[in-house]
Amino acid sequence: MALMNSIFHEYLDKFVIVFIDDILIYSKSHDEHKEHLRITLQKLRDEKLYVKFPECEFWLSEVLFLGHVVSEKGVEVDPNKIETVVNWASPENVSELRSFLGMAGYYKRFVEGFFSIARPLTKLLPKGVTYTWSKKCQERSRSLRGSLLLHQYWH
Repeated sequence: MALMNSIFHEYLDKFVIVFIDDILIYSKSHDEHKEHLRITLQKLRDEKLYVKFPECEFWLSEVLFLGHVVSEKGVEVDPNKIETVVNWASPENVSELRSFLGMAGYYKRFVEGFFSIARPLTKLLPKGVTYTWSKKCQERSRSLRGSLLLHQYWH
């Protein structure tokens, strides 16, 4: 990943996203995309790196990438991931709570006031704190789930 980031450093977050060996190229128009694709493939060629074309997908109007849907509308939450969070059972211990907060937290940019809502839950995480799933924790957990669900349906 360090190699890919160093190769594409000047294009990262402009029209390229790299994750390990996956390269996502995004553009605002067909002509712009054609140029971005040309630049990216040329950069790979210059570095003597090669792609397996059968594993490549080109000219997609929508792509699932790292739990998000990237399209002309922008970046949205993958509906399948939201269902996972929404259907998550109430955590019965700190380990399960960490997992829940990790999954929900991955989408925190889509939940207004995420940290305020999650605060009572995160107070259960430190060592030495007795794990007690209170009514307030249940309400905040539902609020996080509901916010993600609403975001999914309103966007």
